[in-house]
Amino acid sequence: MDVKELRADLHNMIDKISDRNVLHAVRTLLSGKAEIKADWWDTISAEERREIEQGLDEDEKGEVTPHEEVREKYKKWL
Repeated sequence: MDVKELRADLHNMIDKISDRNVLHAVRTLLSGKAEIKADWWDTISAEERREIEQGLDEDEKGEVTPHEEVREKYKKWL
């Protein structure tokens, strides 16, 4: 498909869109103004990162309680 055919195909696809949100998303994409979201890991504190890493380490060592077991133990409060 050459550029002219591709452009025509895109026009046809856009003409068939009736969802306002999709049209706004296409416009944002084509205008190059798409918001670049930061990785959540970069938005948390060093302490939060350490706690997450500690939990992952404990999980790898098998030092965790299965979710089902915790739910059963505390079901009267859930």
